[in-house]
Amino acid sequence: MKDTLKLAKHLAGLGYGSRKEVAIAIRDGRVTGEGEGLRFDGEPIDPPHGLVVMLNKPAGFTCSHADQGRLVYELLPPRFEKRDPKLSSVGRLDADTTGLLLFTDDGTLLHKLISPKSNLPKTYEARLARPLEGHEAALFASGTLVLRGEEKPCLPARLEVNGTHTASLTLTEGRYHQVRRMFAAAGNHVEALHRSRFGPMELGGLAEGDWRLLDPAESAALRA
Repeated sequence: MKDTLKLAKHLAGLGYGSRKEVAIAIRDGRVTGEGEGLRFDGEPIDPPHGLVVMLNKPAGFTCSHADQGRLVYELLPPRFEKRDPKLSSVGRLDADTTGLLLFTDDGTLLHKLISPKSNLPKTYEARLARPLEGHEAALFASGTLVLRGEEKPCLPARLEVNGTHTASLTLTEGRYHQVRRMFAAAGNHVEALHRSRFGPMELGGLAEGDWRLLDPAESAALRA
C-alpha cells in the first residue's frame, strides 16, 4: 500500500493524473514494470525533473499562455502541462516562424539558455521578398547595425547565402523579431522564417508538428 501511494504521488507529479486517478490506473494494471522500465499504458514513463522536449513548431501557433489563438502546448501531450514543476518554452518563436522550439521543467536550465550571457548560436532560414544585394553579410557581421527604435548595435551575426532570395542567419542574441528587423534594416522583407538550430541542437528529421524527448546526452550538451 505504501509503495502504491508513493508511486501514485510520483506519477501525479509527472502529469499522469491526480493521485486518485493514478492510483486507479495502478489498480487497473495500466502501470507496469519497475524502475527505469516503468510504463503507463504500455509507453515508457517520462523522465522526472529535468525533462527537455524538442518541437518542430508549425506556423500559426504562439508560445505564451497570454497570447490569443492556438498555443504550442496544444501540440504536446496534455500531461506535460500538468507536471510539477511546469513545462515552459525556452524563449519564443512568433506565430509565423516555424522550426526548433525547446521546452523544459528545469528553471535553472531555462534561465541559462535564455540569458543574454549564454551566447548560444541560433540559426534561422529566411525566404526574402527581394533578391539579396550582396552587402548584407558584411552589414550583419560588422557589429554596428542598429535596429530601429534601439541604441545598442546588434552583435556580429553570420549570413550564408543559399539562393537569390534565401539565406541562413546565425546569431547569438534573441531580440524581439530580430531576424526580421535585421533584414528590414538591410532593405528587405522576410516572407518566411524557420529556425533550424538552437545551440548544439538541430531538428534533424523531426516532422513539422512533431515532438520528441531529448536523450540524456543531448540534455547534457545543452547544460554544458
